Amino acid sequence: MFTKILIANRGEIACRVIKTARKMGIATVAVYSDADRDAVHVEMADEAVHIGPAPAAQSYLLPEKIIAACKTTGAQAVHPGYGFLSERASFCEALEKEGIVFIGPKPKAITAMGDKIESKKFANAAKVSTVPGWLGVIENADHAEKIADEIGYPVMIKASAGGGGKGMRIAWDRSEVRDGFDRARSEARSSFGDDRVFIEKFVVDPRHIEIQVLADAHGNALYLGERECSIQRRNQKVVEEAPSPFLDANTRKAMGEQAVALAKAVDYQSAGTVEFIVDKDKNFYFLEMNTRLQVEHPVTELITGIDLVEQMIRVAAGEKLAFGQDDIKLNGWAVESRLYAEDPYRNFLPSIGRLTRYRPPEEGRFNDIVIRNDTGVTEGSEISMFYDPMIAKLCTWAPTRLQAIDAMSDALDSFVVDGIEHNIPFLAALMRHPRWREGRLSTGFIAEEYPDGFAPIAPEAGEKAVLASVALAIELLRRDRLDRLAGRLAPHSGALKRDWVVKIGEDYLSASVIEGMVSIPIEVDLSVDGGEAITVSSDWRPGDIVWRGTVGDRAVTAQLRPATNGIRIAWQGMSVTARAMLPRTAELEKLMPEKVAPDTSKLLLCPMPGLVVSIAVVEGQEVKAGETLAVVEAMKMENVLRAERDLTVAKLNAKPGDSLAVDAVIMEFA
Repeated sequence: MFTKILIANRGEIACRVIKTARKMGIATVAVYSDADRDAVHVEMADEAVHIGPAPAAQSYLLPEKIIAACKTTGAQAVHPGYGFLSERASFCEALEKEGIVFIGPKPKAITAMGDKIESKKFANAAKVSTVPGWLGVIENADHAEKIADEIGYPVMIKASAGGGGKGMRIAWDRSEVRDGFDRARSEARSSFGDDRVFIEKFVVDPRHIEIQVLADAHGNALYLGERECSIQRRNQKVVEEAPSPFLDANTRKAMGEQAVALAKAVDYQSAGTVEFIVDKDKNFYFLEMNTRLQVEHPVTELITGIDLVEQMIRVAAGEKLAFGQDDIKLNGWAVESRLYAEDPYRNFLPSIGRLTRYRPPEEGRFNDIVIRNDTGVTEGSEISMFYDPMIAKLCTWAPTRLQAIDAMSDALDSFVVDGIEHNIPFLAALMRHPRWREGRLSTGFIAEEYPDGFAPIAPEAGEKAVLASVALAIELLRRDRLDRLAGRLAPHSGALKRDWVVKIGEDYLSASVIEGMVSIPIEVDLSVDGGEAITVSSDWRPGDIVWRGTVGDRAVTAQLRPATNGIRIAWQGMSVTARAMLPRTAELEKLMPEKVAPDTSKLLLCPMPGLVVSIAVVEGQEVKAGETLAVVEAMKMENVLRAERDLTVAKLNAKPGDSLAVDAVIMEFA
């Protein structure tokens, strides 16, 4: 067994590998760029080596820097994590030449499976089900249109060296092929240094289901069940679960056996994933093989009890697998939510900045629930524009699917992140979405259920009563605390005010305090909007960000932020400003004028912090609705900004190469 390994990665996956290595008694070496000098993975490792400037192309993507760090520290092996150099056969070969072990498959498997075009040819030869498509070289956009016409729409245009949803476009008709081809090539070139793309038939309403495989150097290979990864946005996974609510035992076995056959055919030696798309009739087609650890590997670990990172290290050290296929049992259900630094209310555009607060839910086993949080940041960490926007992977396990989902809902409600925008509101809303809870999934789920983007969820009547009860309980404690401060003039008589009004958003709800004690813990009986009396109890203290308690028979976990004359409550994807006030105050507040937002209809604002790739118009140009105005790159993704209506460009305020802040004015319209 190795005594020291180097992790050629950053963020949460570097921290994840370090945890297992530490458990195995193996010393670890971290590498870091200028942007990651104070990162968590640098603090966790036994040693750390600086490898260059912030851009990945000048640091994490340079094999010579990694090899030099290994020689300097005496690391015997390298774990690549995922992304960066994890699927680059030349890196694996360079390590082997230096006598350094690559903790992953051999170059032959990486080469055969790492290229999407070649892997499909290989799968066809191995009699694995594949999607109809064109695997040859596509010369130009005209050639792409001709191929798409022959395959039949819709088609998927995909980068051969791609991954993570980058260099991937769906074309529903001929008019979308040319632009999709150009964008896929451009993204592929900038992300992977390889602009080859291929085209295949796009399966309508598909599920994305992948099989985890594990193989050693002694001819043993097995599968560890499947992961359902159909909840995707822009072809990037958002929520994963294991097992899939769709597969039956026979389909699972057939997919697993095909995945193992493919792994054996390329002499695979490590953990890997064979991805399939599955149609509504449970027909499955090979998509690609990821010759590395997957982002979503924790859900498999939670239902099998097998540490995949540990197995990768043991296989790389030459050990045999200590278990066989019959030993693999799937136990319970696991769900993973990816927390991204992005604004769900602005079409999920990237967000950067410092984490002024970062307080995940407590990890561990709590009765029949397990909570796990894989992360690479801490309070005070900086989310930069140079790397992937993922903050953490929050996972829950429970005996059943709905229990795991409910545990995830509660964990998300208690996950405190401030300083940047993030997608927790969307994830929390998803956990209570009926279609998700029923397991009726497809890769088009988000586009179908949120066609106009994600908007703040308006609470229903019963939910307004819960929010109003929490707000009033908080206000009662706040006033009681003020009354106890020394030096206060004319404190009240001591009797609780009975009648209140709670404003939730734009609605005014009457509320009555029936009886109870205003203390910590608080327990009061309230009636909201003339409803039946309910008991509100909590041990919340003023200043706490998370409110935990019960409202009637309902357990509630909500987050609180100060707001003018009130409090902002975030709960289950809802976010409302609540103000508890006396009836006379409410009467006067209704007379206050409303503040009107400024008119920005004649401005093109930069929707995220990013780099201007191109400006497609000139001053004085008339453009039609839908035409491209500019392309902005952020966090390795190109975002095309289009005209929402017919207009004339009056002034350009930015040029290609400019680095812009969110809401910076790119151009003005007449």
